[in-house]
Amino acid sequence: GDSTLCGGERQPFLSNVEPVRLTPSWEQSNLPKEELNFKNVHAFETFDGDTDPPSDRLALVFMTLTLHGVGTLMPWNMFITAYSYFVDYKLVDEFGEKTDYANDFLSYVGYASQLPNVIFNWLNIFVQIGGGTTCRIVGSIMVEVVLFIVTVVLAMVDSSNWQGAFFWTTMGCIVVINIANGIYQNTVYGMAARLPFKYTGAVILGSNISGTFTAIINIVALLLAPNLRTSAIYYFITALFVLLACFDTYFALPLNRFFRYHEAQYEKAQKASSRQAASSGLGKPRVPHWFIFKKAFPQLLNVFMVFFVTLAVFPAVLADTCRTEEGFFIPTYLYQAITCYLTFNLFAMLGNMLPGLFMWPGPRFLCIPIFLRLLLVPCFLFCHYYPINRERIMPVLIDSDWAYWVLSVVLGITSGYYSSLAMMYCPRTVEPEHAPVAGMMAAASLITGIFAGINFQMVCSWLVTHVTFDVPGLEFPTRNCTV
Repeated sequence: GDSTLCGGERQPFLSNVEPVRLTPSWEQSNLPKEELNFKNVHAFETFDGDTDPPSDRLALVFMTLTLHGVGTLMPWNMFITAYSYFVDYKLVDEFGEKTDYANDFLSYVGYASQLPNVIFNWLNIFVQIGGGTTCRIVGSIMVEVVLFIVTVVLAMVDSSNWQGAFFWTTMGCIVVINIANGIYQNTVYGMAARLPFKYTGAVILGSNISGTFTAIINIVALLLAPNLRTSAIYYFITALFVLLACFDTYFALPLNRFFRYHEAQYEKAQKASSRQAASSGLGKPRVPHWFIFKKAFPQLLNVFMVFFVTLAVFPAVLADTCRTEEGFFIPTYLYQAITCYLTFNLFAMLGNMLPGLFMWPGPRFLCIPIFLRLLLVPCFLFCHYYPINRERIMPVLIDSDWAYWVLSVVLGITSGYYSSLAMMYCPRTVEPEHAPVAGMMAAASLITGIFAGINFQMVCSWLVTHVTFDVPGLEFPTRNCTV
C-alpha cells in the first residue's frame, strides 16, 4: 500500500527504498553511504595507503582544471576585448571626441587589474583569506559573477551625463574583481599542485585557451562590425557563463575517485608531518614559508622571467607594430588582431600542450632557454614598432612583416612551453605536504612577472623614442604605418 505500520506508527511511503545518491555516471561504484550528499566526505578515509592510483577517467579532472584556467583569465581578457566599447562609445563627449578618461583607459585598467592581483596572490599564501579551499574558490567566483552583472547593467544604461561616475565605478569593479581573482587563481594553482605534473599545466593551458577564445571573438567583431555596446554585453555575458561553469564543476571534483585519491595522499603527508612534529615536542607544525621559497626559488625565478619577457612586449609592443609591406596578405585592419592577439595566444596554447609529448630541459637547466628569451625584447623593438602619439627615432633593423610574424610565433610557443615546465617543476622541488604552497608561490610569481612586464612596456616605449644609433654602410627603412 501507500504506507506500512511499525509499532503503531505510520511510516512514509517507500521508507525501505535506498535514497537517491549523488554518484556521477563516470564512476564504476557508488560512494560509501556516509558520503551521501557530501556528508562526512574525507578523502583520507576513502583510500588507504596501499590503494592503487585510479585513472582520471575521460580526463574529467584535467578538463575541469583547464576550465578553471580559462576562468582565471576571463575577466582580464574580456575587459581588454571590450576596449573599443569603453574608449569609442562610453567615454566620448557629445561631439564623439575621446575624453581624458578614454586616453588613459588602458593604463588605469592595467593597474586596477594587476596591482590587486599581485598583492592578494602573495597575501593568500600567508593568510588563508576566506577560509578553506572551497570558501576561497566559491566565494571568489561569486564576487566576480555579481560584479560582471553590475558591468552588464552599466552597459545597458545611458551614462553620457555621468561619464566620470561610470569610469570610476568601472575601475572599482575591476579592482574588486581582480582582488577576488587573485585569491581564486592562487588557490586553483595550489589545488592543482596536489595532483600529478600535467594538471598544473592544465591550468596554464586553460589561461591560454581563454586568450585564444578572446582573440577569435575580437576578429569576429572586427569582421562583422557589430554595435559596440551589444558586443560588450555579449563579452561580459560570456565571462559570466564561464565563471558559472567553473562554479558548478568545482563541486563535481570531490565525486571523482582520481581527485579524492590525490587529496588522500596530500592529507596523509600532512598527517605524517604533524605526527613527526608532535613526537619531537614541537606542537602543531607551522608552514615553513621561507624554507619553501628558498627550495623553490630557481623555478619561481623561471616563472617570473617567462611572464616578464612575454608581458614586456605583449600586447603593447606587438599591438603597436605596423604592417608596412604593400604585398603582405593580411589586410591592415586585421593585422594586429591576427599577428598579435591570435598568433600569440594560439601558439602559447600549443606550447602548453608540448610537455605532454616531451619535457626538455630538466629543472636544473631550464633557466638557460628562459633567460635567452630576453633577446626577444630588443628583436621586437627593432621591428616597425611605433608607440601611439610618439615619434620613433630608433632605427628599424627588422624590416619584414614575415620576420615579425615569426617572432610572434616564437614568443607565443616559448611562453606557453616554458611557463608550463616551470609551473610543473616548481611544486616538485619541495616535499609533498608543501607542494600546494609552492604551487601558490608559483602563481604569485606568475602574476608578479606579468605586473613587472606591463611596467617595462613603458621602458620599451621610451627606448624607441629616445635612443638612436648609426651603422656605417647600412641604410635604415623609412616606411611607416600608413600602408
